[in-house]
Amino acid sequence: MNTTNQPAPAADLPPAGPGYRSALTLLASLFFMWGFITVINNTLLPHLRSVFDLTYTEATLIESVWFIAYFVASIPSAKLIERIGYQRALVIGLLVMAAGACGMMLAASLPSYGVTLAMLFVIASGITLLQVAANPYVAVIGPAETASSRLNLVQAMNSAGTMFAPLFGAYLILGRSKGGTSQAGTALTQAERLADAQSVILPYGIVALVLVVLALIIARVPLPAIGHATSRVSAAARKSLSLWNHRNLVLGIPAIFIYLIAEIGVANLFVNFVSQPDIADLTQEQAGRYLTLLWAGMMIGRFAGSAVMQRVEPATVLAFASVGAGVVMLVTVFTTGPFAMWALILVGLFHSIMFPTIFVLAIRGLGPLTEEGSGLLIMAIAGGALVVVQGWIADAYGLQASFLLTVACEFYILFYALWGSRVKAPSTVS
Repeated sequence: MNTTNQPAPAADLPPAGPGYRSALTLLASLFFMWGFITVINNTLLPHLRSVFDLTYTEATLIESVWFIAYFVASIPSAKLIERIGYQRALVIGLLVMAAGACGMMLAASLPSYGVTLAMLFVIASGITLLQVAANPYVAVIGPAETASSRLNLVQAMNSAGTMFAPLFGAYLILGRSKGGTSQAGTALTQAERLADAQSVILPYGIVALVLVVLALIIARVPLPAIGHATSRVSAAARKSLSLWNHRNLVLGIPAIFIYLIAEIGVANLFVNFVSQPDIADLTQEQAGRYLTLLWAGMMIGRFAGSAVMQRVEPATVLAFASVGAGVVMLVTVFTTGPFAMWALILVGLFHSIMFPTIFVLAIRGLGPLTEEGSGLLIMAIAGGALVVVQGWIADAYGLQASFLLTVACEFYILFYALWGSRVKAPSTVS
């Protein structure tokens, strides 16, 4: 599984020459691309809701299918990497994503809601393979003492991808469709819906082309071998140990799961929310541009959080972030106008440090069980699939009220920061 938080033994590391630096540059481009493609969904969802006249439940089901792929594809991805190696797995992951992007062009030509769901699952499966392969690879190429620096660098590139994707989607998807450039509530004719569906073809064609080019480059560039650096520790070393004795991990798995519900729900319903007449009264295209600010806050928050946590305990920073996120979400729910919109944008700043901080707190003290614990936390990313629950709440009680689910998620994160993350079992330093 994923070993980003357990540096490899020095004997397993490849030579720290110029080759690993060029490899790191290529890998950073992968982190950018999967962040970029994932966040395109934030502008794709309001677009598809308009094209297929979907309820909020049906629209958020699209994102649920995306995150179910993380749960389904993670173990097969690990087994595939074991058989064919990291470099070939990266190439296959990119080609699977490209195939899914081409399938999105087919779905837009039909148009078909069912084919759209299937192709998004294919793309997400390719991203899962990249995640399982690229994260441990970044951790072990190059000097062990700079592993954290390398991981922070590529994660920053992932944030850059999430920041630029809404602009891409707003311009090439929402900006080229009747539904995206009309005020909220505008009724579209069947002909206009069919025409709007075609606006997905160009952006996904561009994405498919870039992915194929990246796959060809990675297939031809000699990447440093990492030997057995990411293999699991021996069964003998783990025989007397149990993951379930570590409260910080046991409660950290649902913390990751629940956090994903909050993050994905905010991002995916952002455009629909701020385009409402009593909030900001924007077109979906204009709202998509404001979505960039939400993801920019995520990127800024990660850099700021990294600096703060050099002086302040991570659990304390996480508690502060959960309180801040809960407050701005309550403002979002109980106010109207631009004030509610800016409160929703601000939650990105507080959400920014949550995933990596929960992850670090959850694996603290696991020692030789770190790999297994990391794998369970990665699978918990599937929590994003439950965003469909917020879609159901939006249909039943209103879109604004549905953000109370986000507030509830912040309460669990606060509980985890203050109590659940404490290391109960004796820790073993690996």
